[in-house]
Amino acid sequence: MASGKPVVILGVFVADTAYRADRQPRLGETILGNSFKLGPGGKGSNQAVAAGKLGADVTFLTRLGVDPFADMARQTWAQAGVKNAVIDTPESYTGAAYIFVEETTGNNAIIVSPGAATLISSADIEANAALISSAGVFVTQLEQPIDAAMRALEIARGAGVTTILNPAPAAKLPDRIYTLCDYLTPNETETEELTGMKVSSVDDARAAAGKLLEKGVGTVIVTLGDKGALLHSKDRSEHIPVINAGPVVETTGAGDAFNGGLAAALSLGVEPLQAVRFACAVAGISVTRPGTAPSMPTLQEVEALLARG
Repeated sequence: MASGKPVVILGVFVADTAYRADRQPRLGETILGNSFKLGPGGKGSNQAVAAGKLGADVTFLTRLGVDPFADMARQTWAQAGVKNAVIDTPESYTGAAYIFVEETTGNNAIIVSPGAATLISSADIEANAALISSAGVFVTQLEQPIDAAMRALEIARGAGVTTILNPAPAAKLPDRIYTLCDYLTPNETETEELTGMKVSSVDDARAAAGKLLEKGVGTVIVTLGDKGALLHSKDRSEHIPVINAGPVVETTGAGDAFNGGLAAALSLGVEPLQAVRFACAVAGISVTRPGTAPSMPTLQEVEALLARG
């Protein structure tokens, strides 16, 4: 498959410290875990790895400390074919995350400390304006400062680049940011945070997505976990069922797999409904494997799953 138009992703890399146990400890309590794993993470980095492993021409823009976790980041991107535009930040540290995974369900709870990435500024974005403007698809999230994300979206929109905002982790957003989003990709929790509307069904998601369209978003894609995803724009509203690739091992990184897959498909000019279906397949494979970046599938794996129907 050709790599299509370039994808540029602004976001955060963190080293994931993942602990698996039967349950989460209560405050003041110590329990024994079942396993521990250290690996690469961060929403933006995971999305870049997902897109890279699918064959996209992707560049990741971020800040890193000058430390062993930064070395892990560069190695991770190199293995996935991801180029990087890193601003070295020796006065801070490369981010890290605590991830608890419940053994029986694969559900997770996460604390992220982004470190150097919290220093990403609008000036950093201006310095990389040519890179952002050269993209076919630009993606960002909310783990780095919102001012930087907004400036990057403004530059991308001004250059005619397709923009995707994954509003994660959940946060209140300034009204202007919605008008800069060709695609907004919240999950159920994030949709509730943005709209104040409860989302427990596809119909709920459709109603909430309509409210987001009113704020100026081009197309809303609500990811619905085991219910798949909803594509909602002013002229279409389509529910895409989940694509089952096997038993769920871990849901960590599923949203990142989805967004990386969506960006890769859109960079090839795939029409939105089929791009969402492709992204659902990427996410469907990722949850059958432990870890985040290591769980991201190749293009061949996704195409084989889709071919099975």
